[in-house]
Amino acid sequence: MNVAPRSLLAAVLSLCVLSACSGSGSDNRAAAATGLDDPAKKEIAIQLVSSAENSTLDWKGQYGYIEDIDDGRGYTAGIIGFCSGTGDMLKVVERYAAARPGNALERFLPALRAVLGTDAHDGLGQPFTEAWAEAAGDPAFRSAQDAERDGSYFDPAVRRGKADGLGVLGQFIYYDAYVMHGYEDADGTVGFRTIRREALTAAAPPSRGGDETTYLNAFLDARVAAMRTEPGHSDTSRVDTAQRVFLNDGNLGLEPPLRWRVYGDSYRIDAR
Repeated sequence: MNVAPRSLLAAVLSLCVLSACSGSGSDNRAAAATGLDDPAKKEIAIQLVSSAENSTLDWKGQYGYIEDIDDGRGYTAGIIGFCSGTGDMLKVVERYAAARPGNALERFLPALRAVLGTDAHDGLGQPFTEAWAEAAGDPAFRSAQDAERDGSYFDPAVRRGKADGLGVLGQFIYYDAYVMHGYEDADGTVGFRTIRREALTAAAPPSRGGDETTYLNAFLDARVAAMRTEPGHSDTSRVDTAQRVFLNDGNLGLEPPLRWRVYGDSYRIDAR
């Protein structure tokens, strides 16, 4: 009796089963890997930050925003509050100059380098603020801001959050801390790295076998303590009546509908 056809059929069926199982596992791993970098979640994150930085969910309307908010960082501007005193505003203008040589902001690069670490406006002033606002109409300038936001803040925060075993809310909590504090400590400020180190002394993240909610509460406690050391950030509502609300609700996936308050203003993102 010739059994080759039946054996071949069995082998094919076996391969199909293995392939299906492999595909399912791959899909599951891909789903598990999705976090704040999912486009829909990223949009929510950017809106949440905009509510705190610009008092609006319309973050795309903030490329031309610029003012000195008297927090010791010089000018604060753009979609996440790039500052002349901390260096990220300089990076934005450098990116813009690389993409659009000869643009109206390029001539201010020496002044931006000179005021690093200070709140000074020397060499900047109204000509600079007007040029910044006008540049917002240029797609290359908007792209420069997007790239600096992602390269220095969003992407590193999401990577660190995933490495610590955090879900979408935890990754957002990291991102917002990156935006406000930067990664490293600076003169008179406490950076993300120190805040995370303080949190790790109080609780273990999921990557080390800890409970996610317990760890995130420890991180937010450490962040509030850091904020209260800076007069410009003494209002901790972006934690107390926003991030802590989501955490207390058990919304670790940052799923809409979302309701929160920042600096006395109420916001909402509805489910779609």
